[in-house]
Order: sequence, then C-alpha cells, then structure tokens
Amino acid sequence: MASRKEVADLAGVSEATVSRVLNGVGPIKEETRRKVLEASEKLGYVPSAIARSFARSKSGNLGVVLPYVPKAHLFSAYFFSEMLSGIGNKARDSGMDLLVMFRSPGEVMNYADLFRRQKVDACIILGAKDDHGELAAMQQLQEEGHPFCVMNQHFAGESFLEVDADHVEGSRLAVHHLTEQGYRKIAFLNGPDSYSNSQERLLGVQIGLKEAGMELDPDLLLEGNYSRRSGVEAAATIAARLDEIDAVFAANDRMAIGVMHGLRERGIEVQNFPAFVGYDDSDAAEMSVPPLTSVRVPFYEMGELAVSKLIHGSLVGSASTEASGSPSEWPRELLPTELIIRASSIRK
Repeated sequence: MASRKEVADLAGVSEATVSRVLNGVGPIKEETRRKVLEASEKLGYVPSAIARSFARSKSGNLGVVLPYVPKAHLFSAYFFSEMLSGIGNKARDSGMDLLVMFRSPGEVMNYADLFRRQKVDACIILGAKDDHGELAAMQQLQEEGHPFCVMNQHFAGESFLEVDADHVEGSRLAVHHLTEQGYRKIAFLNGPDSYSNSQERLLGVQIGLKEAGMELDPDLLLEGNYSRRSGVEAAATIAARLDEIDAVFAANDRMAIGVMHGLRERGIEVQNFPAFVGYDDSDAAEMSVPPLTSVRVPFYEMGELAVSKLIHGSLVGSASTEASGSPSEWPRELLPTELIIRASSIRK
C-alpha cells in the first residue's frame, strides 16, 4: 500500500498538504488539490480512519503565547492588555476560548507540540524574538500546516502571517515633530534590537532625522527593555548630559515616563526637562506630568485582526505557502500609527 510520503513526492507537495487535501481541512489551491487527488488515485492511497479523525479534531481553544520580559508586569502593560482585549473579544464572538501561555526565561517554545496535543486549534504569538531557535519553531509550525499568526514581530524572507503596526512611520512622525519644534539634540531610548519593532523604530528615527538634514548621534542612542525601570535607569545617563540633550524620544511610554521619574529623583524640575515623546499612547501618557506626546498604536484592532484572519479568513486550517501562495502573495498587515501631541514636546 502506498504511503502519504509517496503521494506527496508524486504531487510535488509536502506531506502536510496531502493530509489537508484528503481530510478536507483548510483552503487549498485548486491546482494543488487536483495534483494531490490525482497522485492519490494513481497510487491507490487511502488515509486511515484514525488519521482522518485526528486531522479533524478541534479543541475550541485559541492559544496566545506571551513573552518573558524581566522586571515587567505584562498584564499591567498597555501594549499587552490592549492586544489581549482585542484578541479575547474577537475569539469570544467566534465561540472560542483563550489559552494563554507564558514563555520561561531562555526558553524556545515548542509551538507545534501545542497542536499535536490538541490543546489549540490556532495560535497567536506575541513578543517573539528574531533568533534561530524561534525561527525554527515557527518554520516547523508552517511545515506541519498549523494556523498561526505572529504579532508585533517581523521575520524577513518568511511567509508567516504577521499583524503589526507601521513603526517606521510612527517613529518618523515623532522625530519630524521634534525637529519641527526646533529640537536638534535628540536622544533615542530604544528597546532591544532582537525585536523587529525596535529595529523599525530606529529606522524611522534615522529617516526622520535625515529629512531634517541630521543624523543620529551614536552617543545619544540608548537601550532599555521596554520597562519603566529601564527608563529610570536611563535617566542617569540623560541627567548627566542635559547640556547635550534637548529632546528624548522613547520607544514606549513606560520608558519615557520612567525617564521622567528618574529625572525628578535627581532633583531636576519639570520646567528643566528636555522635550519628551513616547510611543503607544497608553492611558498613562495623558496623565503624566507633563502630559506625554506619544505615537498611538492600534493594539486592540491588531488583536481583533489577527483572530479574524485565523478564524474567518482564508488561513483557517492552513499556514503553508503551498496552501496560500508564495511569501510575496502573503501580505504583512501593517496598521497605521498616529502622533498625539501634548505638552511634553511643545517648545516653551
């Protein structure tokens, strides 16, 4: 009796695609379906009843994987709470439950095992890092045909479903605003460059400065970890160099507010602060002293969109390029950002 591998070889597709075609799971290109059916008939291959049953089993769970971020309380972070609210709202409307999972420090999560053990029907991955282990784990998901979405992280050259915001444009808008106000000595407090959105924010800063005929001073490029505490720590450097810095752009509001607190702790009065721009436009931005100019990111809408694409879109039951085209045919969804101007960045 022929094997599924033999059918896959004859049809020129993966074994996962053969399984999806023969079990009627997920959308498949008509040409791919025809090749698999013709190869199966020619070889006389019939999948077992057990295999069919397993392929069609459903848990009713949508998995959400959260990152490990040291010294950060994830559920109190606007970034995560808003995205989870959007994800949860759309999942509830679709009749699914959320299964929330946390990474452990240094762990590369075995995403595929979540599907093999029938814990989840689809998975949304938040806070992924651009490293070999993470990439390999997602490539395995794709090879096995599991539906998943990566949020707020980009893997260049891959065909993963990704939902994100336009961080390049958001950061460009922030820097353009500062330079229009006449600020020239701009410090940038970014997150770790292992996150693609940190890299994109940096690119936006560079573009914004170039448009103003300026370049980023490497000595004014600082790094935190997106926590308020890392902003407080960065305040030591900024306080010591206030004569060299007239504006601070932080890659999220928590770090921006942390810098403000750190400056106050060092006896620096608000009227002597540099200009500040944050990122996310969290609830805390409007309540900070002074009220914080910030880049608004549609986190809630991003969460809803990710679930909608997984559950109602063409990707249900399939995450392979064979089922849904090449990487160039699989768009990365970028939602627009908006600069909300408040007192912290207005030239006195």
